[in-house]
Amino acid sequence: MPSNDEIKQVIIVRADLDMGKGKLGAQIGHAVMLSFLDAQKSDKTIANEWLQSGQKKIVLKVDDEESLRKLFAAFKYKKIPCALVEDAGLTQLPPGTTTTLGVGPWRSEEIDQFTGKLKLF
Repeated sequence: MPSNDEIKQVIIVRADLDMGKGKLGAQIGHAVMLSFLDAQKSDKTIANEWLQSGQKKIVLKVDDEESLRKLFAAFKYKKIPCALVEDAGLTQLPPGTTTTLGVGPWRSEEIDQFTGKLKLF
């Protein structure tokens, strides 16, 4: 892989859920870990390069669950490592509420094909 091909991780959050700061942080943390583990299985070289290069992360938002699930399906179809997070329902949200999507770490240009128009959270 050329060294000029940036590697990053993207976390996509549902903006329609009124999660408290602690809940939001926990859901983002789950997305980071789960998608990193998926990336390690897919390509250890990319995962390790990301670890060595500062672990760039971008947090973006979507308006609803349908948008998040469509993105998840698109990343899965393209075989880009990702993980959809569903809440256990122990505090603020009903059990099974889909909250976040972690993508990568992976090649930025491949991630950006699907996330380029999303806004920062």
